[in-house]
Amino acid sequence: MDTQWSTITEQGQVPRSDRLPVGVYLLAFGLFTMGSAEFLMAGVLPSVATDLDVSLSSAGALITAFALGVVLGGPPFAVLSLRWPRRTALMTTQLVFAAAVAVGLVTDYWVLLITRFVSGLAYAGFFAVATVTAISLVTPDRNARASGVVVSGLSVAMVAGGPLGTLLSHLTEWRGGFWGVVVLTVISTIACAFGLPATKSAAKPSVRRELGTMRKPRLWGVYAATILSTAAYMITFNYLAALAADVTGVSEAWIPAVLSLFGVGAFVGLSIGGRISDRRPRQALLLGAIGIAVLSVLLAVFAGNPAAVVPIVFLLGIAAFVLNPALYGRVFTIAADAPTLAGATTVSAFQLGISLTPVFAAAALALGAPVTSVSWIGAVLALVTIPFILLDRDRAS
Repeated sequence: MDTQWSTITEQGQVPRSDRLPVGVYLLAFGLFTMGSAEFLMAGVLPSVATDLDVSLSSAGALITAFALGVVLGGPPFAVLSLRWPRRTALMTTQLVFAAAVAVGLVTDYWVLLITRFVSGLAYAGFFAVATVTAISLVTPDRNARASGVVVSGLSVAMVAGGPLGTLLSHLTEWRGGFWGVVVLTVISTIACAFGLPATKSAAKPSVRRELGTMRKPRLWGVYAATILSTAAYMITFNYLAALAADVTGVSEAWIPAVLSLFGVGAFVGLSIGGRISDRRPRQALLLGAIGIAVLSVLLAVFAGNPAAVVPIVFLLGIAAFVLNPALYGRVFTIAADAPTLAGATTVSAFQLGISLTPVFAAAALALGAPVTSVSWIGAVLALVTIPFILLDRDRAS
């Protein structure tokens, strides 16, 4: 086994079992708690605007601030914390995140805007270190599976965390859901303190080696595939409610259920992708990209048929998230000798893909295109992803 992928625990041994270590699931829970805040804000945006006496567009800037924090936060934190014990880095990001959210809830709009950016930075830092920690807890042949389980925390946040937080906010007031996030994040921090082993990299951390790894062209090909594929499915997901209401004719009461179907599919996709990506990453990537392209086209064509839309949305969630473990697996294979900065940049690439979707959608809708055009754009982006997948040739693929 490559020593760069080894984990040195206090006992000096790598855990060996067919089951993933408990620590991997604790990291997934941490990502769930923090990720719920990302999806929660969209659900309470009108209430936030009214309560803080700002326009809806100004309230929307709170979502943008968080996204910018995620895009910009991961890589610098990876370098800054390179020589920290990973457990320390994880707990630090969680505590900073919880503190930033709490401070934002008891102050005015401008402080809330700043704390949203700070919480995005902390979230990116946790995400980046969590994926690297997860693969350090398992043998190399289970890297994609372990990272897939961690990322599944995000899909659970999409399916349950955001909607339940929104419900709590509506039952109390908009801050209620975020206070729930703070409490769960503190619980997750305590769980990490007692449930994660004191791990460190088997190799001496080196900023020079980390930066040197980032010069590998194949790594940037994977990042390009990450950005394009993420934008390909998220552009449809972000406008799914509008498509379901305006074109499919789904009643407002059933729209959350349609959105949840995508999240359930995402969870299934992560489970499938995590199990096949370690052995056949390119096949998983191609399956996901082609699936997104085909299903996006089908959704655009059959958007007016509820009986077709429901299974298509579910299958689109599967295709979209089959990719994620394979993308992480490729990054950690290419950057095996220095995975921390490379993993952090992967997080930024995912968020950048999400952040680009409003730009692509606005360009089409501003020209008077129907809402189904977003699915056509998603199909094109998925097809553009395929050449980058094919260019990523490796004997281990």
